Amino acid sequence: MSASSASADLSSAKTVPFTQEQINSIRKTHPTPFYIYDEAAIRANVRRLNEAFSWCPGFREYFAVKATPNPRILQILMEEGCGGDCSSLGELLLCERVGMTGEKVMFTSNNTLAKDYKKARELDAVINLDDLTHVDYLHDNVGTPELICFRYNPGPLREGNVIIGKPEEAKFGFTREQLFTGYRQAMEKGAKRFGLHTMVASNELNPEFFVETAVMLFELAVDLHKELGIRLEFVNLGGGMGIPYRPGELALDFEVVGSGVKAAYDRLIGGTDLDPLTIYLENGRIITGPYGYLVTEVVHAKNTYKNYVGVDACMANLMRPGMYGSYHHMSILGKEDAPLDLTADVVGSLCENNDKFAIDRKLPHVGRGDVMVIHDAGAHGHSMGFQYNAKLRSAELLLREDGEVELIRRAETMDDYFATLNI
Repeated sequence: MSASSASADLSSAKTVPFTQEQINSIRKTHPTPFYIYDEAAIRANVRRLNEAFSWCPGFREYFAVKATPNPRILQILMEEGCGGDCSSLGELLLCERVGMTGEKVMFTSNNTLAKDYKKARELDAVINLDDLTHVDYLHDNVGTPELICFRYNPGPLREGNVIIGKPEEAKFGFTREQLFTGYRQAMEKGAKRFGLHTMVASNELNPEFFVETAVMLFELAVDLHKELGIRLEFVNLGGGMGIPYRPGELALDFEVVGSGVKAAYDRLIGGTDLDPLTIYLENGRIITGPYGYLVTEVVHAKNTYKNYVGVDACMANLMRPGMYGSYHHMSILGKEDAPLDLTADVVGSLCENNDKFAIDRKLPHVGRGDVMVIHDAGAHGHSMGFQYNAKLRSAELLLREDGEVELIRRAETMDDYFATLNI
């Protein structure tokens, strides 16, 4: 295990927790491409986050299931005290199957069907409504729960980014005016416990952004109490904590975020009628992202108007670079210290020109059979896979704390691809 697995180093050095010999041994039974996750690093990371908010009784990180929807990963996070943030019926069922139920599950959906709400009610999950009209829709279809939460969209009061977009252009959440109406309606329908949620960031590395989000929700909690008389049980600051995809970027310091939120809490909530007010987060990317790696083999090299390095993975395995133009660092095992004397696009085999993991990337000289590791793929990687061009989704492996490797999702086969077709 590399030293980086258990340290809180913020320098974002791009190392791997395995050796070339380990990967070559794994490839004998699990051909590339495959994902591999570092259990020790995931656990250590969650413990740092929990410690940063240990001043807040009842604090909980609700892991965004969509980021890495694998039951083995969810079991690990449950053991570290995390809940599950779900946004679909399938994600609710996944949490149920690993024994995550009740208020350990936060259901934040949008354009939601009654059957999804029904399952959330069956699990006694915290239901976080996305739209004012859903207050009646929920009540009419499955009943109003005692505990209800609303998602706030602050609109132009907060800035977005390229991934999440501008809040005022997002399809998510209530306006401020709608919030007050929604809580009134929910109380009339029998709700007695209340929470408040927002999600205004994605891959944000500035710790002050999250402190500002806390201030926004604390102030809103005070206003709701004054006007409606309700006492919120919790505020959910959402997720969006970013990771340093590029070498040299500094990782987000949990302690700076935690202490900053505490200072805002002490100033706005502490000693008031709203104290104690529990704080929740619902991150995905920062929990597993840096500790998952896509391992792929170089299969071709091409030179036309520019250089291309072809690998056996493709955009169906990791779509973020093709979808967002996102940067993912790359290492060639055994050549980590070699000079970067090649400039090339790293590509897959889809019949789409955006099937590229990198454009004009500086690499060491590579040849057929070299093993490439794509870093920071542990969230929104495998989970965003697809089957275009009849491509198959890869296996997922867990590098356990004891050094053993566990298969936690097998690779798809052509039989899987054809299983739903009527031929």
